[in-house]
Amino acid sequence: MLQVIVGLILFCLEFVHPFGLYAQDQIRDLVVKIHATHHTPDLVRPWAKNSPQQVKGSGVVIDGKRILTNAHVVRYASQIYVQPNQSSRRIPARVEAITPALDLATLKLDEESFFDKRGTLPFAGELPRVKDIVNVYGYPTGGTELSVTQGIVSRIEFTDYYYQGSGLRIQVDAALNFGNSGGPAVTDGKLVGLVFSLIQNAQNIGYLIPVEEIRLFLADVADGVYDGKPQMLDVIQTVQNDALRQKLRLPNGMNGVMITEPYRSDPDYPLKEWDVITQIGDTPIDSDGKVVVRYDLRLSASYLVQNSTKNDRLPLTVFRHGRVLQVDLPVLTRRELVIPYLLADHPKYFILGPLVFSATSQDYLERLGNQRPAALGQRPSPLITRRYDKPAFPGEELVVVASPMFPHRMTNGYDDPNRAVLSEVNSVPVKNLRYLVEILRDNRDGQITFKFAKSGALTSETMVFNRQDLIEATGKILEENGIRYPHSPDLAGVWETYLTAAPRAARTACCPPQ
Repeated sequence: MLQVIVGLILFCLEFVHPFGLYAQDQIRDLVVKIHATHHTPDLVRPWAKNSPQQVKGSGVVIDGKRILTNAHVVRYASQIYVQPNQSSRRIPARVEAITPALDLATLKLDEESFFDKRGTLPFAGELPRVKDIVNVYGYPTGGTELSVTQGIVSRIEFTDYYYQGSGLRIQVDAALNFGNSGGPAVTDGKLVGLVFSLIQNAQNIGYLIPVEEIRLFLADVADGVYDGKPQMLDVIQTVQNDALRQKLRLPNGMNGVMITEPYRSDPDYPLKEWDVITQIGDTPIDSDGKVVVRYDLRLSASYLVQNSTKNDRLPLTVFRHGRVLQVDLPVLTRRELVIPYLLADHPKYFILGPLVFSATSQDYLERLGNQRPAALGQRPSPLITRRYDKPAFPGEELVVVASPMFPHRMTNGYDDPNRAVLSEVNSVPVKNLRYLVEILRDNRDGQITFKFAKSGALTSETMVFNRQDLIEATGKILEENGIRYPHSPDLAGVWETYLTAAPRAARTACCPPQ
C-alpha cells in the first residue's frame, strides 16, 4: 500500500510541476560563462587604450544561434570566450549587436556546432507579477560552477537606464553578485528577464531587464543595426497643484502631464509650453503622470511611448487653452547632445605638434570626475554650461585639448591649455574636430593661431605657432611617445598635407579598426 501511495504522489508531482528536474537540467545547459578581456579607451590619452582587464559574466542561449548577455560584459572587449556548463572548453565569440543604453548584447560563436544539441530558452509572454518566484542562473564571483538562486519579484517600474536610455526594470530579492550579469531569470521554465545590475552594500537587491525590453532590442537589431527606442524628449511635470490646474483651466476629473519645456521651439512643433497631455494613444494619464498597464500594475506614462509609436509618430490627446486637440508627435530615438556619449565607440582625436585635440564626450567629462571643478577653472566652462545642450547647428562638437601638451621647445612661455575648449583657428570658428583638421590642412599661412574659450580655461592665452614647426615636430613627438597614428580612423585621408610631410614611420596606412 505504501508503494502505491508513493507512486501516486510522484505521478501527481509530474503534472503539478511540469518543469521538474529534467527541465532544470535543460536550462543549465543553456546558461554559459563568459570570459571577456576589456580593452577600454584611455579618454585622456585618446590614441591609447587602458591596460587589459579580465571580466567574467553570464549568458543564455536564445534563438538564431546566439548568446544573450549584458552589454557591459562585452563592451570594448578585444577577446570573448564562451564556456559551456560542466565543461572546461572555451569557445571564441564575437559581438553581433550591442546597446549600452539598455545594457544588452548578442554574441555569435565561431563554433556553431555548440548549438546543435541545445534548444533555446522560451520567453515569457508577459511581465511577471509582484511576489512571483524567479530562479536566477549565473556564474557569480567566488566559484566556478553554475549557481542557481531563488527570489521574488518585489517591484516593476519604468525608469532611467544608462546614457539617457530608459526602459522597464524588475527588482528582485534574489542573491546576486558580480558574475551574475547576463544570466537568465526563469519562472516556470521561461525567461522573464536578464540580470543586469545589483545594489552594492545592500542585501539581496538586484535588477532584471524584462523580456519585453529584450524583444524590442532583438527586433531592432534584426537588420544588423541598433537604432534605439522612440522617446518623448519634452520636459514634463504633473498637474496635481490646485492653483496650477486653475491656471490651465483643467476640468474636474481631467488629468495628465504638462509640458514645461517643449523639445523644439519652432512653430511647426506640435507641443507648446503649458500643453497638458491627457492621453497617449487611447490610454488616459492619471494625476501622478502614470498609466494603468494591468489591473495590478501602474507605470510612468513614458512607458507607452515605446509601444504606441507608429512610423516615428506618437498619437497624443492634448488640452490647450480650453480645447481638446489630437496631436501626432514626431519622436526620436535619442536626445541630440553637443557633448554625446561614446556608447561603444572610441574617442576621436587629432595630434598636431605638442597639442592633442579631441571631440568632447560625456565619457571624457566623467573620466575627469572629482577633478572637474578645479580642472576646468573658476569660471564655468562650456564643458559644464553646455554639457546637456543640443547642438547649435548640425554637426557641432566641442573640441577640447584632451591631454597635457607634449614637452617641446616651441611651447616655451605658454601655459598648458589642457582641458580648454578650442574656439578659433586663425580667426575661423571651430565647428567640430573634422572641420578643425580641414582648416589646418588648407591653411597656407606661415603661422597658426589658436584661441580658446575664455570661460573655464586654465589659460586665457592665445597661442601662436609656426605652421612648419608644428608639422615637423609631430612626427618626432609621435615617435618619442610610441604613438602609431596622429589621428583616429574617422579622420583618415583628411590630413593629406601632414601625411606628405611626416616621416616615413608616420606615413603608414591609417588606420586599422580599433
